[in-house]
Amino acid sequence: MNSTRFPWAGRNYRVQTTATVISGIGTSGAPIATAFAVLALGGTVTEVGYVTAARIVPMVLLLLLGGALADRLPRHHVMVAANLFSSLSQAALAVLVLTGTAGLWHLLLLSAAGGVGHAFYAPAAEGMIMESVAREHSARAFAVFRMALNGAQIGGAALGGALVAAVGPGWVLAIDAGTFLAAAALRLLLDLDAPVRPTDGAGLLADLREGWREFAGRRWLWAVVLQFSVVMAALGAVESVYGPVVAKERLGGADAWGLALAAFGLGLLATGPLMVRWQPQRILLVGNHGVFLFALPAAALAAGAPLPVLAAAMFLSGAGITVFGVNWMVALQQEIPPELFSRVAAYDHFGSIGLMPLGTAAAGPLALVLGMRGALWTCTALIALLALLVLAEPQVRRLRRAAPEVVPERETVTSG
Repeated sequence: MNSTRFPWAGRNYRVQTTATVISGIGTSGAPIATAFAVLALGGTVTEVGYVTAARIVPMVLLLLLGGALADRLPRHHVMVAANLFSSLSQAALAVLVLTGTAGLWHLLLLSAAGGVGHAFYAPAAEGMIMESVAREHSARAFAVFRMALNGAQIGGAALGGALVAAVGPGWVLAIDAGTFLAAAALRLLLDLDAPVRPTDGAGLLADLREGWREFAGRRWLWAVVLQFSVVMAALGAVESVYGPVVAKERLGGADAWGLALAAFGLGLLATGPLMVRWQPQRILLVGNHGVFLFALPAAALAAGAPLPVLAAAMFLSGAGITVFGVNWMVALQQEIPPELFSRVAAYDHFGSIGLMPLGTAAAGPLALVLGMRGALWTCTALIALLALLVLAEPQVRRLRRAAPEVVPERETVTSG
């Protein structure tokens, strides 16, 4: 990253962004590979949902522990260990798939291992990116970070879909293992002099209680997280289960779904320059308008739309995620004390994905009861309704961006 063009981007920000891009190329193709690996074994839509849920369950169970450790230990240490663990689990899965010895239980077990790695990585990563830039530069920093990551997702999703169709899912999983390993190596270059945060002798449970008090004391925070607990369950069913199945049955298979995911990534990326320049005052009110767009892919799939229309819906959904995501990160950095970033991020992730295992596991049975279109219309309605209901909370509507002159300066954690 050009430090002359982005003078606010210190060494930790540049290293973390680069490492995230590298691992993002692999991880954006891995869900396609995993879904089609299940289908290649003769698996059903229900079994695709079970494998997806297997990744999410340990993630949910361990996120809070990951957040507490990330606020207690040097965050780069936590991220490197998590990346190495994820690399090993994906490499093992790739070998089994490539050698034709993978069974459903292998996919379940190793998907769960991937969830363990992410549970420890995600809170530390969010804390690192938040503390690596000063607050007055947060909006453009988060927007540039998302543009870089989303650019990787565009290429990764398209490459993943193409490789699954050309040579099978095993090679995509092997690439994912390699990108985790490369990201871990890069993260060794993060600020090695970062101090361990003081704990005053308190244990992990005390740390978690402190994080909970910070989380529960802000209505705007838990209202949005509660909204996302259901929204993410519906999105997980659509993107991990229904989308690949509809693509296989009606749109042409992995290539088509890979293109749809690439359009989603393009929407994420294309909205980035807007968010670099646009600094709305009511950050959560504007951000939540992007959530309405999340419902469009489910609606397109339910309506039997052709691939170009589905791709357009995915593009707009990606744009909505960038609008929400940048404003959400600005709100967190503005309102949450730095020493609590990772714990609050863990409660955020925990609440947001807590129902995803239920959503993905129930996706198959729901489709059997309602039919595929009925299940997809149900997901569409849930997402749109919750985007509307959360606006009933006044703090969500009224939370404003802090004026630069009243935000205190604090030292950024960089080493160059």
